[in-house]
Amino acid sequence: MKRIGQNLRKIWQDFYLVIIMIFLYAPIVTMMVLSFNKSKSRTQWGGVTLRWYTEMFASRNIVAALQNTLLIALLSALIATLIGTAACIAINSMRQLPRTVIMGITNIPMLNADIVTGISLMLAFIAFGVSLGFKTVLIAHITFNIPYVILSVMPKLKQTNRSTYEAAMDLGAGPVYAFFKVVFPDILPGVLSGFLLAFTMSLDDFIITHFTRGAGINTLSTLIYSEVRRGIKPSMYALSTVIFIIVLVLLIFSNFMPHRKQAR
Repeated sequence: MKRIGQNLRKIWQDFYLVIIMIFLYAPIVTMMVLSFNKSKSRTQWGGVTLRWYTEMFASRNIVAALQNTLLIALLSALIATLIGTAACIAINSMRQLPRTVIMGITNIPMLNADIVTGISLMLAFIAFGVSLGFKTVLIAHITFNIPYVILSVMPKLKQTNRSTYEAAMDLGAGPVYAFFKVVFPDILPGVLSGFLLAFTMSLDDFIITHFTRGAGINTLSTLIYSEVRRGIKPSMYALSTVIFIIVLVLLIFSNFMPHRKQAR
């Protein structure tokens, strides 16, 4: 009887998991299928075509938005990784109480609603007389990316052996040389994971970008939003599919890389 109950429980858990997966990914799969549909109708299948992908890359607006998205994501991820890694080193050298307080403050932007962060940054830029555009979007993305970098680097930094760093200093190495020779190789997986996570978060952000971009710049997310309001075009299915695949590949790589480093 107990075994039957365990089997029924397992069946229910598997069924529940399948339902959740269908609920989450069925719309995405539908969108990807429609991006290859020759017909513009969402209810009729007209055959397989790459026409919408061709139109997507032929559109100046989409190409410009793609360039802005990749440039902002790359720059914000690089700068946030540098600042976040330096912040981790400073926080790790603090005593227990201030370290706990600083880490708590650092986690607030991740728990805060995106709309609150976006409006706050927009009001701050306006208050300081900064015109909204590319630079404000870049600063905003750096701001919300730094906590994610700290979250990725800090656990690796805590695992490092400080005595090894001190031994390198005793042997005549300078602080910078000792750090890059002894500490940095140990925290490199966390740094790379933080960079990829920051790049991914920047790539698909919409709310904060929407409030800080102004009228002269578009990213892929804001472009999709503005185009969908006018009517959904098949090229938007193709664009959304490309974004999903890029984000998926980055997430898989960022999650796989630390395990591969540990296996070595």
